[in-house]
Amino acid sequence: MLPRESRGDLLPDIPLQTVEGTDFFTADLYEGLAKGDADIAIHSLKDMSAQHFFGENFFAVVEREDTRDIAIFNADVNKKIAAGQTLVIGTCSPRREEMAIDFLSKALPSAAGKVSIMVKPIRGNVESRLRKLESGEYDATILATAGLNRLLESKGDRELIRELLSGKKLMILPLIECVPAPCQGAIVAECLPDNKDAVEILKAINKPELEADCIAEKKTAAAYGTGCIQKFGVTSLNLGNEKFGYAAGRDQYDHIISKWSGLPEVFVKINRLFSSTDHMAGFFDYAYEHKLPQIQSEVVFISNYKSIHNEEVIELIKDKKVWASGTKTWFELARKGIWVEGCADALGLESLQTVFQMPLVKIEKSQVTVITHHSAAKHWRDKGWHAVATYTLQPRLNKSLGDAIRQAELIFWTSYGQYELYKAHVGPDVQHASPFGETSERLKQAGLDPIIFPTIKSFNVWRNSVTL
Repeated sequence: MLPRESRGDLLPDIPLQTVEGTDFFTADLYEGLAKGDADIAIHSLKDMSAQHFFGENFFAVVEREDTRDIAIFNADVNKKIAAGQTLVIGTCSPRREEMAIDFLSKALPSAAGKVSIMVKPIRGNVESRLRKLESGEYDATILATAGLNRLLESKGDRELIRELLSGKKLMILPLIECVPAPCQGAIVAECLPDNKDAVEILKAINKPELEADCIAEKKTAAAYGTGCIQKFGVTSLNLGNEKFGYAAGRDQYDHIISKWSGLPEVFVKINRLFSSTDHMAGFFDYAYEHKLPQIQSEVVFISNYKSIHNEEVIELIKDKKVWASGTKTWFELARKGIWVEGCADALGLESLQTVFQMPLVKIEKSQVTVITHHSAAKHWRDKGWHAVATYTLQPRLNKSLGDAIRQAELIFWTSYGQYELYKAHVGPDVQHASPFGETSERLKQAGLDPIIFPTIKSFNVWRNSVTL
């Protein structure tokens, strides 16, 4: 093995925004391969240009870690927020500055609803960035979870990284609001096509499903811009048997992007579509419990911000590790002064199990309490999770809703409880649709075959873009 530092590694003080072109971190390795210094080169695929990836050499995508970004804060961040100070966050990524900074301003705990943040360039490897954070030069920095996870699994680096992370406050950024760089977390191996032995090795270690995702992400990214200075992200979501792609941010012409691929192809007339998203307050009232639940676990998953309804419940969870169902619940919890470590991107609690297994997180199922309403709590307990209820859903039957459901040819449900309440009004030939997660699973258990969208937001994008 021949370790080699790239130009990007050797010039750590140059802001990436000032670098022209692409392959700042990979070109030196291509040159070494071409000269015959090595038979195979190993790269982070995120740093490789689409032009090179789709070029003449032979490639294998051999591994992919979690694709998310993570914001790492010094321990005094809450005091600074309470004092109204502007937080200094280190990043050299225009993409992170475009999406993550705005997200963090709303996701950090503040009764005011928005935290003041300024961006300061930061370069260097993970260790150097964490040391700059430790020194107080920054209040936070944003890194890829993939690199940290790999370092935490490395015998030579894990103790140092654990030490540098000790006492820090973490926020794992959501996939949909803070879309990662295309191919983030993926490792690619490369060889010259006439090196037959190397080609055979790469064929043997290639992961075709990962390769397909990465090819799609690179192609999507190439349509919006290239190089280190782009302000958009591209990601893949493999949800059960369904596969979706999502790109968001700003393209090379500064146009806003919000583009899904793989959404269902369905045609329905506008007056025959019923979406429960248009009537979210019309299905249930909420009756809150007077008795506080018992929560012994160190981690809580908040299924809906409505479950954290008074100061007593806030006090109950304020010292826990808090995870949210989605960003709406995250923002509402932040306004209540609650630090949220991450969310399920509205993809359901069980989508978080791979995240919980990351070296960065290390949360066991037995350590988690789901906080929700009574009927959902029973359902989660039946699935082996610890769950408690802080409120009860009280059905509200509405004649106009029933009539609209009866006339619909396609119904989009955002919860199984909505279907249960109005299933007697559903016509025999109606098509059902739902977001991925618990709603789609329970509809399937009821004998339905729902059309699945990744999230409610993606359904609304589809609804606004199709001809009805």
